Formats: sequence, structure tokens, C-alpha cells
Amino acid sequence: MIKDEFLMVGELAKKMGVSVRTLQYYDKEGLLKPSAISEGGRRLYSCKDIIRLHQILSFKYLGFSLKEIKSKIFFLDTPQEVANVLEFQMKSVESQIEALKKVNDILSSLQTEISKTGKVDFVKYSEIIEMMRVKNDGYWVWKNFDDTIKEHIKNRFADNHDIGIKIYETYKSVLDESLELKNRGISPESEEGIAVAQKWWNMIMEFTGGDMSLLPELEKFNQNKENWDSNLADKQKEVDSFLESALSCYLSKLNLEI
Repeated sequence: MIKDEFLMVGELAKKMGVSVRTLQYYDKEGLLKPSAISEGGRRLYSCKDIIRLHQILSFKYLGFSLKEIKSKIFFLDTPQEVANVLEFQMKSVESQIEALKKVNDILSSLQTEISKTGKVDFVKYSEIIEMMRVKNDGYWVWKNFDDTIKEHIKNRFADNHDIGIKIYETYKSVLDESLELKNRGISPESEEGIAVAQKWWNMIMEFTGGDMSLLPELEKFNQNKENWDSNLADKQKEVDSFLESALSCYLSKLNLEI
């Protein structure tokens, strides 16, 4: 192959907006090996390498660790494998577009609020920036919490945002599991129903840190779904009755009342 068919490491770094050190590290970790080495020992990257790097960066954007990414990389040896990459890239782009739409909606709401009140809530503004920084799609949750729960979150998760994000992901997972049981006609008093209620209760305890005084505020939050994420609001409405019954059975076994 002639030289023009390859990019040197500095050229690839500039083209893809990463550092040379990053590419060297990916090479060392076996994530992105150059397709060729020049006579002078320089790394040379092909068009396939550019596509592979885009996969790595896309998975990284979605929050996967480098170890996880290594097992997810698509090969590019057949038309079907290339088609798989294109499908992933399309979904990745769609995800980014959706995330940017949410950010734009949040900024627009803040701008409207400032225009109407003539005041700037810098605390809220900084919170929005932080949510955007960690790419947290759960900002709608924060926006609808009252001051009591917001203060609790600041105190409990200030040093580790990842725990709060993990709880949010657990919430979505248990919500889906509850909906699946309900749609299958499983009784909330069944072993499966009580098991999912236990997961739900453990999630609540993890969030509250065992502070039972927060439960009424969480119940108010659940009752007002007008400004929720629409998809999650619909799911929650469907399982509210199921979870209420399942939780009642589970807590009665623990001799607890809420």
C-alpha cells in the first residue's frame, strides 16, 4: 500500500479529536492496533482503523469502560459486519440527538424562567451544568424533587454522583421488571411479585439512607407525574397499583408499615 492510504498517529489524532497519547494507550491495551508500521517504525492507520476508533469513542461516550469496549468492538471483515457497525453508529447518533434535545429543552426552560422573573437562580443553573457534565438523562427527576429531597441528595451523594446515577438505573430496571410481571398476569402477592417489591424497597432504602421521613415526599413526587419523562410516567402509572400491593405484602412480612 502507498503511504497516502494511511494516516500517521498525529494525523489520526488530529482528524478524530483525540490525543496522540490516547492512541498510544489504545495500542498498548490492544484496543486499536495500527494496520501497518513504516520502515522508520511509525504507526500507520488505515480507513478501517478510523472506523474502529469511532466505535471505541462512541462506546466510551455511552459510558462503557475500556475493558467492556474491548469485548464489544465489531469486526469489519464482511458486509454484514460493516452493516452492524452502521446500525450501531446510527443508534449512537440518535442517542446523542435525543440527549442534545433534552439539554436544549432544559436550557430553554431556564431562559424562560429568567425572562419571566427577572432573576437568575445560580444554584439551579450550576445544577443543570453538572447534570449535563455527567450526561445524566435523569435531570427531569431532580427538577421535580422538592427542596427537602434535593438537600438530602446533595448531602448523601455529594462525594459520589455515580451512586445516585446507579440508583436511577436500578429504578428503571425494576420498573421494567414490574411492568413485565404485570403484563404476564403475575399476582403481586406471588413470590415473583414480592421479590420485585424487595428490590424496590432496597432501592428506596439506598436512596433515603433509611430516613423514613422522606417517604411522604417521595410519595408526593410519585403522585405528580405531569412533568415526568413521558415514557417513564406511562410505565409508572401502569405498575403503581401492582407495586403498592406487592410492597404491602413484602413489608407485612417484615412487620413494617408505610
